[in-house]
Amino acid sequence: MSDTELKKRLINRIQRSRDSALLREMYRLMGTDSANLEPYELTKEQQASIDRGKKDIKAGRTLTEREANKAADEWLGK
Repeated sequence: MSDTELKKRLINRIQRSRDSALLREMYRLMGTDSANLEPYELTKEQQASIDRGKKDIKAGRTLTEREANKAADEWLGK
């Protein structure tokens, strides 16, 4: 799906929505209230996982998109 098509679909969804919570969350996610957002604090475990991932990338231990999707499908039992 192109960016243009995605924008059209999102606009259409927003225009049809009567879900106040959904609309407020979309508004927040679009950064309009970014001045009020506090930085997300990672746990030590999350930071360690990110650091391991960075090391894997530097060492060339990566997957293609197809391989990653296949691994995720297997992990989810699909």
